Formats: sequence, C-alpha cells, structure tokens
Amino acid sequence: MDMDYQLAFDLAPVGLVLSRNRTIVDCNQHVCEMFGAAREQLVGQSFKVLYPSDAEYERIGARLTPILNVNGVYADDRIMKRVGGRFKDETFWCHVTGRTLNRDAPHEAGIWTFEDLSSRRPVTAELTAREREVAAHLMGGLTSKEIGRALTISHRTVEIYRARLMRKYKASTTADLAHKLLAG
Repeated sequence: MDMDYQLAFDLAPVGLVLSRNRTIVDCNQHVCEMFGAAREQLVGQSFKVLYPSDAEYERIGARLTPILNVNGVYADDRIMKRVGGRFKDETFWCHVTGRTLNRDAPHEAGIWTFEDLSSRRPVTAELTAREREVAAHLMGGLTSKEIGRALTISHRTVEIYRARLMRKYKASTTADLAHKLLAG
C-alpha cells in the first residue's frame, strides 16, 4: 500500500509545523484549529504571532538554542496565544516539542509538534511573562535553583516569582501551587 505522506501530515492528530529561521513554512490542519487560523494566515509568519508577547518569543528562542545545539531536540510546556477565531488572543497552555535539522544552526530548519493542554490545564490567573515561565518550570518539578539556572536568573528572584504565584493562586505551599497550576 502506498503511503500518502502529505495526507498523513495534514491529518495528524497532533499539531505539526515545519520551520525555517523561526518562520512557519508549513503547518497541518490541527495547528490551524488549535490557533484559530487558516493555513494561509500562518504560513510565512514568524512563530512570534503564536506568543503572548515579543519578550516571551525572544526569551524562549534564546533558551532553546543551546539545548538544540547539544541534543537536537527541545520540549516544554508554555503559554501560547490563539491567532484568530472566536477565541482570538486567548492564552492557553501548550506542550511544544521540536527537532532541529542542523544542530550547528538550530533555528535554520526544524520540525515542531504542538499539543493544546487547555482542556486539562486552563489559564485562570493573569500572569506576567516571567511568572508563566516560572510556573511552567514549577509544574515540571524543578527547584528554585534549577529554575534560576534554566532562566538565567538568581534562585532568589525565582522565589519572589513563586511567592507572587502563590498569592495569585491562593496556595499555601509549593505543592499546593503546583496542584492548582495543573488544575488551572
């Protein structure tokens, strides 16, 4: 039986994006549905349109570069932004995994998957870009020191952001905060 790879790409049950220099070269139907946009609205656009802020786009790009240089693969949970449709500009948790095709120039060409986590992890509190980054790492079980290393900030700064998150989510402990973040 002949396999129609284009059809498999288009109808895959996970969002798929092919990229060059952080620009969307192609995407499948699932990505379009997830971000509320037609394929024509996304192809040729910078990934920046999918982020809640330009600063987050820049920070995540800088953070994943050295990891892609070493491993060739990167994955995280992050907050993304819907582009259009009735939920335009809505933020949502998304699991993103990528593979570079050239470790020496990791943004040159890549393959990315996107999984919408909003049904099991809704965004309920208004968070700053840095709070979102710290929250994502807390949900991954990292300590303040590990988060500080990952974000290139001091562990004391991480503790300040964690305290803000605890206030916003009315959490009494870090474990309670992680539970509330996961529950939304």
